[in-house]
Amino acid sequence: MSLLDQLNATAFETMGQSIKWSDMVGNLCGLAALALGWRRSIWTWPVQLLSGLILISAYASAQLSGGVGKQLLVVVVAVWGWRQWLRSGRDSGDGQVSIRFATWRERALLAGGAVLGTAAVGGLFTIWPQLSWNPWPDAYIFVGTLVAMVAQARGLVEFWFAWLLVDLVGVPLAFSSGLAFSGLVYIVYFVLVLWGMRAWWLRTRTTEPRHAPEGAAV
Repeated sequence: MSLLDQLNATAFETMGQSIKWSDMVGNLCGLAALALGWRRSIWTWPVQLLSGLILISAYASAQLSGGVGKQLLVVVVAVWGWRQWLRSGRDSGDGQVSIRFATWRERALLAGGAVLGTAAVGGLFTIWPQLSWNPWPDAYIFVGTLVAMVAQARGLVEFWFAWLLVDLVGVPLAFSSGLAFSGLVYIVYFVLVLWGMRAWWLRTRTTEPRHAPEGAAV
């Protein structure tokens, strides 16, 4: 049996659904990455990278092309975010990323990108239904994950809000796709996101605000 077959083998069953090793391990790594992000640890990015690589196998086995695409994007953004935090950690002097609230311009760009991106990806999935059996929720999660990770890489508190909005759709979609462990993990994500949001919010009140240059791109 190959490593890929082992990853997609059943670990155990719960609530009448089989839990795959890839689904379980990948999502546990994702939870660890979120917890490390809450603590502003640079290790959030390599752990997120590992999570994305494992979940590619899980989504491929469930024939969720949108999920596979999302995890490929997660891998790419994790590498970029890792570099961003390394640079920010050197600049901050304490080895940790500097965090702040986004400017209104940055918020508008993130929100606009989310709407236009969801429309574009959802349209693509609709035209080619073989890419996703549930095009619009899949597109929403795909683009929402990208927006959240870009905001996180830039140290923006708003990335927690983006994750909350992704979770609202991610939980029912995961259960309906037969990825029960992903659904359960999304629920835990929701709790961690609220916790992390509070921690980052309080952190911005104990550090001097640092605004991005007006011409900086998101």
